[in-house]
Amino acid sequence: MKKNHVLLFACLATVLLFSPGHCRTLDEIRQEGVLRHLGVPYANFVTGQGDGLSVELIRRFAYSLGVRYEFVPTSWSNVISDLTGQQVKPDGDQAIVGAVVPVRGDLIANGLTVLPWRQQVLDFSDPIFPTQVWLVAGANSALQPIRPQNEGVDIAATRRLLAGVNLLGKQNTCLDPALYPFARDNFRTVYFGGNLNELFPAVLQGEADCTLLDVPDALVAISRWPGQVKILGPLSQQQNMAVGFRKDNPQLRQAFNDFYAELRRSGVYRELVRKYYPAVFDYYPDFF
Repeated sequence: MKKNHVLLFACLATVLLFSPGHCRTLDEIRQEGVLRHLGVPYANFVTGQGDGLSVELIRRFAYSLGVRYEFVPTSWSNVISDLTGQQVKPDGDQAIVGAVVPVRGDLIANGLTVLPWRQQVLDFSDPIFPTQVWLVAGANSALQPIRPQNEGVDIAATRRLLAGVNLLGKQNTCLDPALYPFARDNFRTVYFGGNLNELFPAVLQGEADCTLLDVPDALVAISRWPGQVKILGPLSQQQNMAVGFRKDNPQLRQAFNDFYAELRRSGVYRELVRKYYPAVFDYYPDFF
């Protein structure tokens, strides 16, 4: 009978450990010797070529923990579910939580913007990158950039440019027009089926009059298509990007914040940013 109890306990422990909703603690990550980085190819955070700002950052974090780094590719529609173990979809500022799914990683790092609906299901690290949603068109567009004054006035002026345009956006990302107050304005949303890195090329190919881009992607577009990018103005207040963690894993989040604080103090993080986003210092000189 005692032997049966031991076997039953072992079976139950195995089920809990490998169940779809299981989240590894910091101690378990250290014991198992690997940190799983969930990432979506996006701008210069995750290039898809084995490097990027987020890839280098989390690889260094894994090294600081004394474990092996493992990249786990995912998509914008699944990345949060792959971390939390539950299907999650946005509905405005609210997160709709659905069925249980397998947990595939320990943290999210790929230029993840801190948004109200995401804060309901994730805890975020200290901010690692500044961002803002910009309205962007091709250089040959008849739309003209606003004259910057202050954030509130600039956003209102940019919203007026939306009248009657076809606006390219991407669902399940921070570039979904439905997430913002300007969603009620007089324009037509065209939802893009490709990845975020392809939004601006789609505008150049005539799929829409303009698109939403956040700061990192706009900086990449300017460098890849010099002379072809027209930044019209901002459509959101300044936001922050951060690393995402499960809410029941505060120890891992704190370990990252401690590691990140030291990386900033040493100047190493600034050099990593300069490697992948050299132009960001022209726009946000005080952030880093």
